[in-house]
Amino acid sequence: MEELVTDILILGSGGAGLFAALQSADADPRISVTLVTKGLVGKSGCTRMVQGGYNVVLNPRDSLELHFKDTLKGGQFINDQELAWLLVSNAPRTVRELETKVGCFFDRDEHGNIHQKPFAGQSFDRTVHRGDLTGIEIISRLREQVFRRQNIKVIEECRAIDLVTNSEGTRIAGAVLLDIRTGQFLLVRAKAILVATGGGARMYKISAPSMEKSGDGVAMAYRVGAVLMDMEMLQFHPTGLLAGNSRLRGSVLEEGLRGAGAYLFNAKGERFMERYDPERKERSTRDVVARSSYMEILGGRGTPDGGVYLDMSHLGAEFVETNFPGMVERVREIGKDLAREPIEVSPTAHFHMGGIRINLNCQSNIEGLFAAGEDAAGVHGANRLGGNGVAESTVFGILSAERMVDYIKDVSSPSSYSQKQVEEIIERAIKPFKLEVNNSESPFALREEIEEMMWQKVGVVRNGNHLKEALEELNVFEERLEKIAISGPKEYNVAWNEVLNLRNILIIAKATALSALLRTESRGSHYREDFPHTDKEWFKNICLQKNGENEFKVFEQPVNFTRMKPEDVLN
Repeated sequence: MEELVTDILILGSGGAGLFAALQSADADPRISVTLVTKGLVGKSGCTRMVQGGYNVVLNPRDSLELHFKDTLKGGQFINDQELAWLLVSNAPRTVRELETKVGCFFDRDEHGNIHQKPFAGQSFDRTVHRGDLTGIEIISRLREQVFRRQNIKVIEECRAIDLVTNSEGTRIAGAVLLDIRTGQFLLVRAKAILVATGGGARMYKISAPSMEKSGDGVAMAYRVGAVLMDMEMLQFHPTGLLAGNSRLRGSVLEEGLRGAGAYLFNAKGERFMERYDPERKERSTRDVVARSSYMEILGGRGTPDGGVYLDMSHLGAEFVETNFPGMVERVREIGKDLAREPIEVSPTAHFHMGGIRINLNCQSNIEGLFAAGEDAAGVHGANRLGGNGVAESTVFGILSAERMVDYIKDVSSPSSYSQKQVEEIIERAIKPFKLEVNNSESPFALREEIEEMMWQKVGVVRNGNHLKEALEELNVFEERLEKIAISGPKEYNVAWNEVLNLRNILIIAKATALSALLRTESRGSHYREDFPHTDKEWFKNICLQKNGENEFKVFEQPVNFTRMKPEDVLN
C-alpha cells in the first residue's frame, strides 16, 4: 500500500476545507498540505450550492451584538456561546479576505457598498450575496487559489475510509484512504487532520445536500472515540423543490425568496403561516416554517405531490427574474415558471447542527483531530439561521488552519500507528467482496428503505414510540448491511462505495434517533409531538461517544451562558 506523509491532511473540499488548505499553505510555504476530496474540487460539496448568502456585520447601524443575539435566539440558547461569538466576530474579517485575497466579488448597492439583503430570523438585513448563486462564486475563487499553491497536494475522487490513531487511541496518526478511480488504498500519515466532509442530511428521502454526502467525517471521528454533540438537531429547510424522482428533488429554493415577500399556500389556497406565526409569517425561522408546512401536509391540506405552494407571482415577473435568476433557471429545469406560477415545495433535510464537539481551537477530544464546518457542533445550537452556514464554514476554515499551524509547530513528526489497526480497516472495507453474491440484496434498495424510515420516524415531527422503533429498525438495517456482497472490479465500483456510505449513514442515523429520543422537549429544529413545549430544564447538550462495538456512551452537559443568558436576549 502506498504511504504518503504530510504535515496537515484536510478531508473535504467545501468552504471549510478549501479555506483551511489555503490559509495553512500561506502561513508557511514549508508546510505541506494534502487536500483529499470524494468528488472533484469545485464540483462537489455543499458550499457551492449556497444560494442566498453570507451573514456578516458591515453596516454601522448593525452590530456584532445584534448578530450574536440573533444566532443565540435562532439556536434556542443551547449554542456554545464562545464558538458563536467566534463566528460573528470573525465574519467581517473573512468577507474582506474573500474579496481581497481570494478574489470573490459580492453584489454592490448604488453607492458601491456591498449589498446586504434580508434573511429570516434577522434583526438587521446583513446577508451579502453574489446574485442568488453565492456559493459558486466563493468555491470557484477558492479553487483557483488552492491550485496555485505549490505546497498543497490535491487528491480528487478519493475517500477516507477511517482515521488511524496511536496505539493508545489518544492522538491522531493518519487516515486510510480509498482511491475511487483505481480501487487502491492509500495511507496518509499527518501531524494534524481536519475533517470537513459535510453532514448527514442525505439519510432522509427528501434532502438538499450534494449527492456524495454521507456524514463520513463525523462517523470516522466517532469510530476513533471523538465526542459527538447535539446530534438530534437536524434542520429541515422549508422550501425544497418537489421534482418527482429527479436529482433536483429536495434542492433548496433559497431563503431570500421568502425574505423578498414570497407567500406559502396550502392546497386550499390558505396562506397558512398567518396561523402559525402571525407576526413574521413566511419570514419566520426555518424550523417554524418547515414544521408548519409539514403539519399542513399531515393535516390533508397538502398538494397532490405531498407539498405546499410557494408563490411569488404577486411580486411581478420582472422583479423575480431580475433578482433571482438562478432560482428561476432551477425551477425552469422541471418545466415550471417561478416568476409566474406557484411552485410545489416541501420541507427538505438540509443541515446537521450536531457533529463533533470541538473546543475554541477547533480541536476534538482526540489530539491532532480538528473539525470545521458542518462536521463540528456547537455554533448553531438547535437551529441554524440562513446565511450563517457559509459564514461558519469559511470563518472556521480560517480559524482551524491557524490552530493547526500552531499545533504542528510542537509536533516533530506524525504519530506512530498500529499496523494491525490499518489492516483491520482495510479488511473490513473489502469484506463485501468476500461474501457470497447470490441472493445478496442491493445496497441502493437498502438505502431507500433507510431514507424512508428516517423521514417517517426521525423527521420533522417526532415522538417517543417512533424513535424507539427507528432505533430497532436501524439495528436490523445494520445487520442486513453487513451481509451485502459486492462483485466486479474495485475501480469505480459504485455499489461498493454505497456500502461504505451506508456504514457511515447508519452511525449518523442512530446517533440522531437516540439523541432525539433522549431530549424530551421541543426546541429549535427538534420537535416532539409528545413533548411539544420547550423546557428550561433542557438548557443542555446531549453528547455521545463510542462505547464498545455497538453501544453509545451518553452524557449531558449544561449549557454555559458565558456571554448572555436567554433573558438578556429576549428582553
